[in-house]
Amino acid sequence: MIKLPPDYQKNLTDIKFIDLFAGIGGLRIPFEKLGGECVFSCEIDPFCRQTYQANFNEAPFEDIRLLDIKSLPKFDLLLAGFPCQPFSISGHKKGLSDERGNLFFEILHILEYHQPQAFLLENVKGLTHHNNQETLNIIISSLENVGYQVSYQTLNARDFGLPQNRERIFIIGSKSPFNFPNPPKNTTRLSDILEKKVDKKYTLTSHLWNYLQERKKNQRKKGNGFGCSLFAPNSPYTSTLSARYYKDGSEILIKENETNILPRRLTPRECARLQGFSDNFQIVVSDNQAYRQFGNSVALPVIKALAEEIIQQCFYSKQIPLHSFIKNTLKNDLQQ
Repeated sequence: MIKLPPDYQKNLTDIKFIDLFAGIGGLRIPFEKLGGECVFSCEIDPFCRQTYQANFNEAPFEDIRLLDIKSLPKFDLLLAGFPCQPFSISGHKKGLSDERGNLFFEILHILEYHQPQAFLLENVKGLTHHNNQETLNIIISSLENVGYQVSYQTLNARDFGLPQNRERIFIIGSKSPFNFPNPPKNTTRLSDILEKKVDKKYTLTSHLWNYLQERKKNQRKKGNGFGCSLFAPNSPYTSTLSARYYKDGSEILIKENETNILPRRLTPRECARLQGFSDNFQIVVSDNQAYRQFGNSVALPVIKALAEEIIQQCFYSKQIPLHSFIKNTLKNDLQQ
């Protein structure tokens, strides 16, 4: 963890947060690294719970619908990547009419009862225009009605140092206005996250490769944009990693050089890196489950930038901005 000034260090350890619809803990990691303490987590998927337990030594509460919200420990910040399938293309875009979409109101009830200082919600970009933006309007107005000033913005992982074109909407609420961080827009290359040695099992069979190419041609004839996408190591970024990557890997296929007749999938570790997870993050499930988990997770550098601003703007007002201090500290450490 970065060594913060004494006043920051004291105050940051006072920030307690809860991690709802936690997945594998992508929202949790940056806040913990900045000194916050997670006092409660909730995740229904058994395989995500397995990964969460392995990395945080904590078994999340299983079903938020069974939670007695009055029993929650005191917390200052709520984090939630609430179910995105109701608003995504692949999830048929049913929105709040979908049972999973209605889970947003579980978050709302917790916010209304506990009134934490701030919250961070994450979802797919499709939420911004779902049902002519009526769904988003309902969400924003509902959050405002329980006492928050709400801001939202779509951010792209590729603008925060990851070689992935991944747009997600982030909704932040606090008791005062919030200003989103400016993306650093660092130059990226796919080669930054590729493993040097990869098992041949990740290389596509000629049958699957021929099928994917044929399907792409047929989809184009129909005017659809779906199909396999091929990337080289020098590509600046890939397309969006999704939870369906386990099916055939078609959205991100790697052609490492001209001698490779057949492309390959990303490995689970490469998927983790594509989302910004360190190699210390334990992958304890099957490849298929790992693909699902990282495809459903968040881009950690984006969350880190948001975490710094949330702590700075929603909790403390210092003469030296926290993000500037962290940047200068890292720079000095590298020079030593």
